[in-house]
Amino acid sequence: MNKKIFQLFVAIILVFGAFLPQGKSSAASESLTISTDAVNVRGGPGLSYPLVKIAKRGERYSIVKEKDDWFEIQLPFGKTGWVVNWLVTKENQQKTATAATTPITTSSIAKAKTDQLRIRSGPGTSFQIVGFLNKGQEVTILDQNENWYKITSSFGVGWVVRDFLESKTVKQENTPTLTPSTSTGTGVVNGDTLNVRKEPSATSPITGKLTKGTNVTIYSKQNNWVEIGFASVKGWVNSEFIDTKTDTSKDSPKKVLSGINGKVTAGSLSVRAGSSLDFNIIGTVTQGQSFAILEENNNWVKIEYKSGRFGWVAGWYLDKTTGTSPSGTPQSGQAQKESTITILHNGTNIRKEANVQSDVAALANEGDTFAVKRIINDWYEVILKNGNTGYVAGWIVSIDGTNPQIQKLGAESYLKNKTIVLDPGHGGGDNGTTGANGTLEKELTLRTARLLSDKLRAAGVTVYLTRSNDSFIPLPSRVSAAQAYNADAFVSLHYDSNEDRSVRGMTGYYYHNYQKTLADTLFASTVGQTKLIDRGVRIGDFHVIRENSQKAVLMELGYLSNPEEEMTLNSSGFQENAASGLYDGLARFFKN
Repeated sequence: MNKKIFQLFVAIILVFGAFLPQGKSSAASESLTISTDAVNVRGGPGLSYPLVKIAKRGERYSIVKEKDDWFEIQLPFGKTGWVVNWLVTKENQQKTATAATTPITTSSIAKAKTDQLRIRSGPGTSFQIVGFLNKGQEVTILDQNENWYKITSSFGVGWVVRDFLESKTVKQENTPTLTPSTSTGTGVVNGDTLNVRKEPSATSPITGKLTKGTNVTIYSKQNNWVEIGFASVKGWVNSEFIDTKTDTSKDSPKKVLSGINGKVTAGSLSVRAGSSLDFNIIGTVTQGQSFAILEENNNWVKIEYKSGRFGWVAGWYLDKTTGTSPSGTPQSGQAQKESTITILHNGTNIRKEANVQSDVAALANEGDTFAVKRIINDWYEVILKNGNTGYVAGWIVSIDGTNPQIQKLGAESYLKNKTIVLDPGHGGGDNGTTGANGTLEKELTLRTARLLSDKLRAAGVTVYLTRSNDSFIPLPSRVSAAQAYNADAFVSLHYDSNEDRSVRGMTGYYYHNYQKTLADTLFASTVGQTKLIDRGVRIGDFHVIRENSQKAVLMELGYLSNPEEEMTLNSSGFQENAASGLYDGLARFFKN
C-alpha cells in the first residue's frame, strides 16, 4: 500500500513538472550589463508586459534565467524583471584575484600643436565650431573616432582633429578613501541605489553604494560623471543620478558685474548648472523675461533666474542691452564689451552689402580681426582698416564679445530628436564575409556603426545599436529593436563579397516601397562621399528589411573580396567618408 502511495506521489510531481515554465536557468555567477542608454525592465518576457523600471547604461544585474530573447534579472528587495537580450551584454562575474596593490589607471592628456585649433560640437567638419584652443593648451582626451578626438577642458566637451593634438599619458593612483580635495558643491542622490565607482566609467570597479536621498559632496565633473564623497567613500557616479544644489554662499553677491542685461528671445530657455550643454538643467526661463548678466564664458551667460538661484543660459538666445536694469532703472558698471570677429579662412570675401551677390569690398585672411558694428540677418557688419564698413557671413568667422555667434543651419537641425537604430551586421560566431587579406566583416561593420553613432549623437539623435560589441544577435531580435523603439530609420551596415575578386562598388537595398526613398537618399549621399563604384539601389530579400515595419535599408559598403578595395575600406579616410555620407544622407531624408 505504502509503495503504491509513493508511486502515485512521484507521478503527480512528474505531471505538474511538465507544466512548469521552462527557461534556461543561469548560475549565480552569471550577470549582464546594460549596453544602451536606457532599457525597459518588464514584468515578463515580452513587450506587452508592464514596465517595472528603466535600467541605465552600465548597470549590472545578476541573471536569474533566460527565455527566448529575454533575460530575467534580479532586482532589489527580492524582485525580478525581464530585459531583451539585444540591449545588454552577458558576462561572467567570476574574476581572477588581483594583487593587493593600489590600482593604477591611465588617462590621456594632450596639448594643442597650433593656435586657433577649432573645437567642434561633433566629429566632422560639418559640425559647428564651439571654441578654439591655443598652442600648448592642455585638454583631456575622452574618446577617439578615427580622425577625431573627443576632448574636455575649461570650455566643456567637443571634438578636434587628432593630427593637431600631441598626446601624452599620465598615470594616476586611485584610492577608495577620502583624500583632501576642494569641494565644488553638494548634491542629493535621486536613484534608489547608486553605484560609486573608482573611475568615471561604467566598467570601473564599484567601491560603494548610496541610497536615495543621501547628501554628497561634489569634487569635480568629467563628461557625464561627477566625483563625489560621502563618509569614507569617494568615487565617481553618473551625474544623471545626482541632483546638484546651488552654493548660494558663492553666488550671493548680486552686484551686476557687466552692466549688461539680456532679454530671452526663445520660447523656453534651459538654465544649466554650468557654462555648457554638458551641465544639468536646473531651471527654465521664458520669452520676454529680462535678467542682469553677471558673468560671461564662451557665449554662455550667468543670470539670477530666481531670487537667490543662479545658473547659465546660452547667450545667443538673449537680446542684450546696456545701461538699465531689468526694472528699467539706471545701472552703474562697465560698458558693453566690444565684439570682434576673427577670419577663419584665407581669401574670405568682405562684401559691400549683406548678401553673397554683393560686390567684394575687401579680402581677408585667416587670423585677421575686425570690430563688429551690428548684425544684419546672418551677416556681421564690420569696420575695415580704412574706416569704411563691410559685411562678412557669420558662419565663416568666430566672434569674441557679447554678440552671438551666427551658425548656418546644418544637418543637425533636421536630425535632432529623431530615433535611429544602427545594425552592425553579423557578430559573435558569425564573422560575415572574410576579406582577401583577412578582414572580418563583423569587425568592420561595428567600426562604421560606432563612427556614425558618434556623429548622430552629437546632432541630438537618439541612437540604438543592435550590438555594441562582438556578440551574436538573431535577425528577429534586430528587427524587434527597430519596432520596440519606433525607429524613424533602421540602417543595417554590411560589406560585400564575390567569387570574382575584380568586382567592387557599393549597393543599397530596400524591400518595401515605403523604404525606397530612404535607401535612395542614403545611397546617393554615401556613394558620392566615398567615390566607390555605383552599383545602384535595388530590392533585396533580406530579413532585417523584409520583416521590418519601419523605414529600413541595408547598405553593402564595398567588396572585401577585392584586395584593393579591402585596403580602401579599412582606411580611416574611407571610414570617415562612409560615416559622413550616411550621416548627411539621413539628414537629407528627414529634411525632405
